[in-house]
Amino acid sequence: MKNLMNGAGSLVLLAAILVLGACGRKEAQTTNAGPSAAAPAATTAAPAPAELTPEQAALLVRPHSPVLGAANARVTVVEFLDPACEGCRAFAPVMKQILFLHPDDVRVVVRFAAFHQGSDEAIRLLAAAQQQGKFDEALTALFDRQDEWASHHAPNIDAAWRIAADAGVDIAKARRDARGAAANELLRIDGEDIVTLQVARTPTIFVNGRQPASFGPQQVLDLVAAEVAKPAAAAP
Repeated sequence: MKNLMNGAGSLVLLAAILVLGACGRKEAQTTNAGPSAAAPAATTAAPAPAELTPEQAALLVRPHSPVLGAANARVTVVEFLDPACEGCRAFAPVMKQILFLHPDDVRVVVRFAAFHQGSDEAIRLLAAAQQQGKFDEALTALFDRQDEWASHHAPNIDAAWRIAADAGVDIAKARRDARGAAANELLRIDGEDIVTLQVARTPTIFVNGRQPASFGPQQVLDLVAAEVAKPAAAAP
């Protein structure tokens, strides 16, 4: 089977990119305050993840959440992402790797954390693309061409719409849907859930309700593999 990642060296490089590019709530708020504000150190280590309560775990997957992979897979990977986040873009190949390695056993559920200025508009675009069955294509295009639209100080949402059009999204319909009730509800619920679940940085990953003890591509791949290896009755 062809590996989509190029060995251990690529994983080490990706881990370094994630440390530098991961986006946090405080960082986004500081960035939005203007270029003169001081940003926190990018290398600050995240605290060890706390175990979710049953009430919190029940909030991980919502009916509106986009699902990639086998809908009824017994292993669920939930990713909280911001489409303007460099770390999320860097992590996208890992998520594709997971689905490539475990096509029948794993599904990826996407949740949103609008930590950057303009991200809410990009999320509306993605919600509209989802209604056309073009979510994966639109998200991939926004990540691949992130530098064209996702400046932290002056996001170019018109450019994001052009990128979505290139990905096959019906823009006239999507612009209407992006202002509709479904997109409004997605932003509201995901915004409330990141507070309840204490999601402070993107990407944040849960695998069957658990976070890796430390964050990195190999840790996530290993946790997914361990959940897939469990007997079917043992997986949540």
